[in-house]
Amino acid sequence: MAVPRPDNRGTRHVGGIRDTRGIVDPSGLLTRVRFRRHEPAEPLRRHVETYWFIDWDLPEPYVSQVVPHPSVNVSFQWDGDENEGAPPYGEVHGVALGLFTRKLAGRGRVCGAKFWPGGFRPFVPDVPVSRWTGRVLPVQDVFVQAGRDTARQVVSPADDAARIAALDAFLISLAPAPDPQADLAIDLVTRIRANRTVRRVDDFARAEGMSVRALQRLFAAYVGVSPKWIILRYRFHEALELAGTRSDIDWAALAADLGYADQAHLVRDFTATVGVPPAAYAQAHRP
Repeated sequence: MAVPRPDNRGTRHVGGIRDTRGIVDPSGLLTRVRFRRHEPAEPLRRHVETYWFIDWDLPEPYVSQVVPHPSVNVSFQWDGDENEGAPPYGEVHGVALGLFTRKLAGRGRVCGAKFWPGGFRPFVPDVPVSRWTGRVLPVQDVFVQAGRDTARQVVSPADDAARIAALDAFLISLAPAPDPQADLAIDLVTRIRANRTVRRVDDFARAEGMSVRALQRLFAAYVGVSPKWIILRYRFHEALELAGTRSDIDWAALAADLGYADQAHLVRDFTATVGVPPAAYAQAHRP
């Protein structure tokens, strides 16, 4: 039985930003940029989790950092003042294994589509998603259907409705075929995301009636990273979110709750990923 996917549906234009998981210093980012999320057209919703739009006009450069989700993203971007006269461009971002860092300067905008983990494979059915992991490629290198004007058509409109329509039109034109294995991968990742008690790959595979090897093959082909990597990444997102929103955290208890062997493992993981220990991050971003 399929687990319902996280609800981002509601109205056609979702707008705003309700979930900041994975964003390092979300308040710092959101005070500098205009960040919105929108829902894709109905035929795309089995594959695309959300559209995300960012516009900025900054007097000083700002470095944004994100601990990425296990998702492939397709983005169309325009860097206005930093590269005067440079045309808009499109990129395909495979699942990023480390911290994603981007310097924002001058004026610019990004219109992105975040795919469900497992939802990208039907758009390029002959290539395992692990091929894109850790890579950023020009959109034309992945989709021959992307014309020279595709990026301009997406990012040039001043209003979000027109940008959404352009993204819808491009992705629908790719005509992804139904793929039950993609649906299975999406549902399995959603189970991991929703159930924080999932800590061991072998236990999860057994509960789903699969061998560990079959689960690993499915995730390599459709998600791009291993089940263990996803379990670790989602519990790290929870630690990052709590560190940025609460000042009364019992780190030892949190480590145990999230499935870390002990507090030292959580501190080591957090410091290696974000660059500072969790307590220092919490103090710097104390609500």
